[in-house]
Amino acid sequence: MTATNSLARFTPAVFRHAEVLLAELLRSPHPADSVVSGYFRQHRELGHADRGFVAETVFAVLRRKRSLTARCGDDVTSRRLLLALLACVLGLNRRQLEPVLSESESKWLAAAKAVKPADLPVAVRLDLPDWLYDALSGAFVADELEQLANVLNQPAPLDLRVNTEKSARPAVLERLRADGLVASACPYSPLGIRLAGKPALARHPLFVEGSIEVQDEGSQLLGFLLQPRRGEMVADFCAGAGGKTLLLGALMRSQGRLYAFDVNEKRLTKLKPRLARSGLSNVHPVRIESERDIKIRRLAGKLDRVLVDAPCSGLGTLRRNPDLKWRQTPASVAELAVKQASILAAAATLLKPGGRLVYATCSLLTAENDAIVDAFLAAHPEFAVCSAQEILARQAIAIDCGDRLRLLPHRHGTDAFFATAMERT
Repeated sequence: MTATNSLARFTPAVFRHAEVLLAELLRSPHPADSVVSGYFRQHRELGHADRGFVAETVFAVLRRKRSLTARCGDDVTSRRLLLALLACVLGLNRRQLEPVLSESESKWLAAAKAVKPADLPVAVRLDLPDWLYDALSGAFVADELEQLANVLNQPAPLDLRVNTEKSARPAVLERLRADGLVASACPYSPLGIRLAGKPALARHPLFVEGSIEVQDEGSQLLGFLLQPRRGEMVADFCAGAGGKTLLLGALMRSQGRLYAFDVNEKRLTKLKPRLARSGLSNVHPVRIESERDIKIRRLAGKLDRVLVDAPCSGLGTLRRNPDLKWRQTPASVAELAVKQASILAAAATLLKPGGRLVYATCSLLTAENDAIVDAFLAAHPEFAVCSAQEILARQAIAIDCGDRLRLLPHRHGTDAFFATAMERT
């Protein structure tokens, strides 16, 4: 988000919408994206561009809430946070802010702008809660942690995945560019396309016909790490709304049998229209009560490949979901780790000898990543790690990632993902 973008839609009326929405976000226990969607449903008078300004502005405050709060003094309000963002981060001057600024606020804002980032504690300057800063300090040296934090405080790009059942990447790129969109091939995923800006795609013919899906490039690489083949029996163990499921089905050329397991009926319901657009016929959504469901036990030892994209803190997606760093806690991470270990152990029972198991999260934390895999391998000596780099290299995907896949936004331009491929020996 730039000052130029901000000025394009900056009016007192739209600023007021941002102020009201931010206040709602700061007191709501619900995910930020659902709160924003609900607000826009209530205010249909807002056009696409105005919605863009409001959403970008409130999400920018959530990204930088801790350093902005430090500038606000004792009176931290949604209004002050927004003004601090516009003046101190985006660089708008007093004349530009004049339509919404009172005389008393002008004096306060001058003091807020005088605060030097270098004088703030490191965790405050990087806009991280102390516990998360401490956890990441153990995994990254200071300079790289600063790079990572700075990138996490920027909006994520919009990535697409080409559905090979309907089209091919060169044809899709040509069509998008012909329609005036700035599109380029992603550097790692053979099916990935990155767009400049945030164009509305819901009514674009390529989306309507199922030729493209919105999916981060890092998420796409998880499918290539599992590497399902035609005619195999495969499971997406925590399918959610099915983004990875659809990729796996396409990699299987719609042949074989692909189970999409999830405990949440609403998430599986969201998969159905996407599945209809995709043209796939090998996907079978199945709601389960838990990872120990009888439907899971009946398939024990029968599957060729299983993807476990485990429920996690989501801290690798802070560019898209900045509220997560303020909502997650050490206690919630510890609770998730227990669930992750249980899900991985249950999913492993599905594999036949020689089958491949991929455990993945969109987390930055060792407690949800290596610690879970290491404990699983210690308890299940029949599984061995396969080199992620070699698996991807065999598919002409050149990425320096070692045995365990670690994707980071400041290195790879993707969301942060961790994944380990294991084979049942």
